[in-house]
Amino acid sequence: MMAADVTRHSTEAVFTPEAENHRAYRNALGSFTTGVTVVTAMSADGPIGMTVNSFASVSLDPPLVLWSPAKSSSRHAAFSGAHHYAIHVLGADQDHLSSAFTRGGAGFDGLEVEINPEGVPVLPGTLARFECVQQALHDAGDHTIIIGKVLRVAHRQGEPLCFSGGRFGRFAV
Repeated sequence: MMAADVTRHSTEAVFTPEAENHRAYRNALGSFTTGVTVVTAMSADGPIGMTVNSFASVSLDPPLVLWSPAKSSSRHAAFSGAHHYAIHVLGADQDHLSSAFTRGGAGFDGLEVEINPEGVPVLPGTLARFECVQQALHDAGDHTIIIGKVLRVAHRQGEPLCFSGGRFGRFAV
């Protein structure tokens, strides 16, 4: 029978995720390489943005996507209350956009921004952009899953910006 804390098998650690091993759990999650997105919306205080890697396709018909902001984020209420928003998939050369929308980043300062027909600030030239209307919110522990119906898409060719193990990078081909 396995112990609840940590059991080692050759080079792997097997454990039950708990408060005491929070960092080990985050490290394990970090081994899954993701793309990098910036989600934008219009709030009562003006345009807002957030760097996010919890983006996924949900359905092709109807076209649905999801993302999951942390409830601890100072922008959580604004994003969970936004009727429309845009998810921008960043290209390998766009890590500056990722940095702009992390905690303490410059946000929209100095960036080219357009406003779409629904009033959402959009960043032209990203690898892909999904302009959405909110369909559903689901409680998910310390995050909220936001599902949106995609109203329009912008896409260009290029390499994606990747995030893995706490670092940005790109595919080696």
